Amino acid sequence: MMKLPPKLTQRIAWVSIWATGIIAILTLVFIVGYTFIKGFPAINFEFLFTSPKGGVSGEGGIFSCIVATMWLIVITMAILIPLGIGAAIYLSEYAPDNRLTRLISYSLELLAGVPSIVFGLFGFAIFVLALHFNYSIVAGALTLVCLLLPFLIRTAEEAIRAVPQSQREAALALGTTKWQTTANVVLPAAIPGITTGIILCVGRAVAESACLYVTMGGSAAMPTSFLSGGRALAVHIFYLAMETTALDKALATGAILIALILIINLSTVWLSQRFYAKMQGIR
Repeated sequence: MMKLPPKLTQRIAWVSIWATGIIAILTLVFIVGYTFIKGFPAINFEFLFTSPKGGVSGEGGIFSCIVATMWLIVITMAILIPLGIGAAIYLSEYAPDNRLTRLISYSLELLAGVPSIVFGLFGFAIFVLALHFNYSIVAGALTLVCLLLPFLIRTAEEAIRAVPQSQREAALALGTTKWQTTANVVLPAAIPGITTGIILCVGRAVAESACLYVTMGGSAAMPTSFLSGGRALAVHIFYLAMETTALDKALATGAILIALILIINLSTVWLSQRFYAKMQGIR
């Protein structure tokens, strides 16, 4: 087999990497651009500040869906982030390396690949029926926590393990405790990786529909508390696309959903940077 010259191999690899990167960016730009261009004409004050009214033509707007989605994200993240980061800290910094911890790590990887509808059926059986939350935002949020927890734990764990061991040893040599080292040295260094995991979890939570369809119900009414039923934006897009002729409103809802994900992600990055600066003593 003929062996290519090293410079030619490097050039081929360089061109291939750039080509795949450009294709990925162009695909993203095309999807987002098409959604915004086709959906923008349907976005107006009435669309944003009225609730869905039903009907084949998709009357009404998406205000109650926006409120339900925001309730859902706030409750999900409030439960998910402490549990995920706490479990990651334990597994990476405190748990002994034995069969039990290796089994836990394998189980997390296995759960991360389970389809979301399976978690939806689990949430329906446990949170909706057994715990009597009925179809509600809290049932949907708890189901999302179960869905996203394995992914956040593994992401945060890898970010914490990536911190050089020399930093831990230097802090311990100065007389700090294990927890002081973890809280003041390890976690600040791992914040960028943990933030990435949180952003991906937020994006998936906002875009999830399968497991919410069977735990939140499909009520288009304005939710009054976290025990109320609701319709997330992603579920509303499904209704508009499958049960109405209002494709323009489905695309408009998709554009609002993309904008909402962008705002939440930028806010998460800003908050993480502020927290990182505070941990480092930078104003």
